[in-house]
Amino acid sequence: MKPIAIFAAISKRKQMKRTLVAVIILTVLAVLPALAQQQKQQAFATKHARMDRSRINVGVYMLQGNARDEAHIKDVADCGIDFVMYMNNDTAALNLFQKYGIGAINVGTVPLWWGGFGDNAGTMSTVNPMSVYEEGAAKFADHPAIWGISICDEPSCLDFDYLGELVNRLEVLFPNQFIHINLHPIYAPGPREGNDPAKGALGTASYQDYIDRYCENVPTDYISYDFYYQNGGVQQDYANMRIVSNACRSTGRSMWVTVQVNSSKQEEWISLNQLRFQAYAALAYGAENITWACYSWGWWYNQVLWGNGDKTQQYDKLQQVNRELHALSPNYMKYKNDSTFCIGFKGTTMLLGSGMETSPVYSDGHITDLVAPGCPLLVGKMSRRDGRRGRALFLCPASDPYDVAPERLRHTLRFRARCGKIKISDGSGPIEVKRLKGGWYEVPIAANQGILIESSR
Repeated sequence: MKPIAIFAAISKRKQMKRTLVAVIILTVLAVLPALAQQQKQQAFATKHARMDRSRINVGVYMLQGNARDEAHIKDVADCGIDFVMYMNNDTAALNLFQKYGIGAINVGTVPLWWGGFGDNAGTMSTVNPMSVYEEGAAKFADHPAIWGISICDEPSCLDFDYLGELVNRLEVLFPNQFIHINLHPIYAPGPREGNDPAKGALGTASYQDYIDRYCENVPTDYISYDFYYQNGGVQQDYANMRIVSNACRSTGRSMWVTVQVNSSKQEEWISLNQLRFQAYAALAYGAENITWACYSWGWWYNQVLWGNGDKTQQYDKLQQVNRELHALSPNYMKYKNDSTFCIGFKGTTMLLGSGMETSPVYSDGHITDLVAPGCPLLVGKMSRRDGRRGRALFLCPASDPYDVAPERLRHTLRFRARCGKIKISDGSGPIEVKRLKGGWYEVPIAANQGILIESSR
């Protein structure tokens, strides 16, 4: 071999080696965030094993005293409810919770802070110094049914520094429970740009800043917030989910959303399809925990139980959608949400101000040309948590979020698949797929349905 050829061969090998090293480095850098997230969630599961974070957890707010006998608590379990928010140390009820596999998020052991407005914001450390929490923890009688300790609802960001200190301390004081904090929705009242944001509920000029500052200061491995779409509207709902889901992805957190089964309007009842829309839209953005407000009386109207403890029409609706969520859970939770897309929203006003953009079709390396003519789709793109091959899409057909049609709107989902296997399911089980020429698939779908498409090469 001539010297110049030898030199060229050596240079080529060196270049290949450098390329291989670069590929390895890029692969490691790509995998590290996923590994960090997985390790963080495994650490949480090990420390707080009472809440099984490998599944979708479904909770409710409020179980009043007249609904804490065995018959009522069995009804809670039969409704598909995994945990109840704002339970005090009611030993008899907690024993029944343990019997029926229900968790309690404790309130009253330590002060529950509500951020409020104006002069109250930023005063949490003064009003409730660390010693108050240490005294509460010292008196706390643990119980296997107590999964979490609730310390704060809808705080101002002016208290985030102190909340971060509290979480770190309370994780030590309550070794068997997670510390629960719930944040404001995007429509929280008060000044924004151009005014004094400290006087508003958020304490910031924007909701994006509110969530960013929470992530910077408060070390929970989830973000929990409430959004009642009768009040906030669909556009703000999408904006809220976009901001929180992006923050969850970038910081390795789980997305927990509180939605409504009751109504802020006395003359209206939330329908089954409205329940479905709220839950499945959240899942399309990667939610792993759905909490319904309210089961017993807490605020507003038309709860799941009447004031006397009898069931309202909401019980059967809630039981149905919870059954669907739990049926979807094993396959849904094999994946994590990587991004969310809005498909076919052109001509609607549903994305105005949401920060989301619409595309005519959805395509990736596995599924292409996905569209449901005449039906806007929320499409959550998902990858496997264990790093294996395989992808999934979670779809919420969003053509009728308020259930104004006389019956569920029917549509046809069409797509092509560039993979070896396609499996489609919803909360009722597997869905039959019609395979057409040219690699096309067709699936009948309905408004507010939750659909999981799993694909593998």
